[in-house]
Amino acid sequence: MHARLLSSISSLLCAAALVGVAGCAGVKVGSISPAEYLAQRRGDVLTTGRLSTSAEEVLRVIGSDADLCRKDGQACRNALADSSGLSDEQRLSALSEVWLQVALAAEKGGTATDATAIEAWFETARHAYAYLFFTARKPRDRAFEDRQTQVRDYYNYAVQQAITGLYHGIRRNGSRNAAQPELPKIGDWRIETDVSGLRLPADTPLPDELIPAASLTFSGLRNTYRRDGFGAELVAADNKRTDDEARQADPADPTDRTPPRPPYREMPFPAVTALLLFDGTSLAEILGTRTLRIAAYDPYRTANVQLAGQEVPLAANFTSGYGLWLARSDFALQALRSLFGGRDGLTEPRIYLMQPYDPNRRTVIMLHGLASSPEAWINVANEVLGDETLRRRYQIWQVYYPTNAPLPINNFAIREAVTQTLAHFDPTGKAPASNDITLIGHSMGGVLSRLMVSSSEDKLWDALLASYPMQGAQQRRMEEKLAPYLRFEPLPQVSVAIFIASPHRGTDFANNRISRWVANLITLPVAMLGQLGDISRELIRIAPARQDQGTLRIPNSIDNLSDRDPFVRLSSGLPMNPRVRFHSIIGNDTPGVAQALSSDGIVPYTSAHLDGAASELVVPSAHSVQENPLAILEIRRILREQLRTGPDPAR
Repeated sequence: MHARLLSSISSLLCAAALVGVAGCAGVKVGSISPAEYLAQRRGDVLTTGRLSTSAEEVLRVIGSDADLCRKDGQACRNALADSSGLSDEQRLSALSEVWLQVALAAEKGGTATDATAIEAWFETARHAYAYLFFTARKPRDRAFEDRQTQVRDYYNYAVQQAITGLYHGIRRNGSRNAAQPELPKIGDWRIETDVSGLRLPADTPLPDELIPAASLTFSGLRNTYRRDGFGAELVAADNKRTDDEARQADPADPTDRTPPRPPYREMPFPAVTALLLFDGTSLAEILGTRTLRIAAYDPYRTANVQLAGQEVPLAANFTSGYGLWLARSDFALQALRSLFGGRDGLTEPRIYLMQPYDPNRRTVIMLHGLASSPEAWINVANEVLGDETLRRRYQIWQVYYPTNAPLPINNFAIREAVTQTLAHFDPTGKAPASNDITLIGHSMGGVLSRLMVSSSEDKLWDALLASYPMQGAQQRRMEEKLAPYLRFEPLPQVSVAIFIASPHRGTDFANNRISRWVANLITLPVAMLGQLGDISRELIRIAPARQDQGTLRIPNSIDNLSDRDPFVRLSSGLPMNPRVRFHSIIGNDTPGVAQALSSDGIVPYTSAHLDGAASELVVPSAHSVQENPLAILEIRRILREQLRTGPDPAR
């Protein structure tokens, strides 16, 4: 009875409040879900299209709201800038977000190159920059605050959009020099550029595209590796520096004087991190300046930058450039063309640097297998570069070579390519990049890696003499022609080798019906046929009785992988450099079979196993074991171990 009476009285009082007779509670409490909580705390104009809770609070303090600010943007921004009831942090963070809203609307209504949109991006970045570095508290004091993370994102996104918009204008102007591009006019802004943080050769042309790394997604790559920090993560795409960038001389045309191209290629899609830096040393100067500087950095070389007297981590994306290179290079098709001697196939090795050359990083050289390409290392290279410790200490070079060529020829050609590349970047040979190199080879690439750390002694030459007796001038002439292929010493720069699913003693798989059919389809390049044809004809003259029907067939790569091949049988016993510490990673796709009888489906354990290995890991996997996560973890372990121990002088 009393409860009903109290309820009735309460209702009457609240009703009276409507006509000003009395008051009632104006605040009611409710509850929200975890998702609503996060949206309330972290949602903003970038993620939801609406101003953040923080910005709306600031607008209410000055008697405005999101709708009023959108209707009269200039008045709203003036009120934010002039209000004495706001702290610098409140004012600047809100202005950065409001300008971001203006920039997004301008970009949506026009194009990315519109001066109006770019100016709004400048203002977004300027106010975010001022908030982060020119307010009373330093970034470290706000390290756990959601608002600082939001404002950093406003800056990074504004820099990304402003610079890519400017770059469209630069390309439209026809500017070619990357060091001094001709910038488009944006209002009364004075724009300077600083590319000293990039390693640019003389007269470097501008890239064809400047692509936001965040706009790229990839299938085939397990992970995208980045570093959180300050700045816009970009990819500089130079489409002219892919595989077809320069024509090679025609070996069949003696009048073709096309100069040989170097065996190395630096990454045609390098990662770049860019900043917009505003002129001034105080808050007032930053907010009043009309001068800004675009600073570009190689994120592999620069991890931190000094801004306003503070060390700030530089944002980076270490995967997007690599992924874009693989996606645009069409390696899979070209590898098949090379194998079967098709037009536009590869005829000589090329070495791709996965990042700009760094003399202070150790070098890891990767060699793929038969009918393959750098795509064999898709996740291996990405996972190594994604490891912060390894990325700081190593650089990756990938060897891309014609897998139709016989092993002796590729052994010689790849050695020459590696030697020339090292000599170009480090003529003195003293840099860490030229010493303690790690070779990683898969399948046939592992066989080649073993040859490159082995000594032929006189074993290969003596075996040839046993079959083709010669002497005097004839012997000297043949020895001169065959010496590059039959006489070699270990590459002195290599101290570690990792052999993955490598048929060191050949494989019976190369003898089966399908393999022999494929082997018969393989065609060697014209230049190679001409050179080896001269040698084979002379060998026929030396010992014609040894030839079937008077001809000597030049072996190709599949022939060399057979466990019956004379070269493989001889080379498997060649001594390796005792200084080289070597490891084996072997696949086993035959569960339930004793390890000694196991196989990865192509290479038997007995062929992949090497006595004396520093470590051996057998992974449940088919032949493409290099992409197995367990194998990648083992590669990372070995590389980390090498950093701790260095070369073993006792070996």
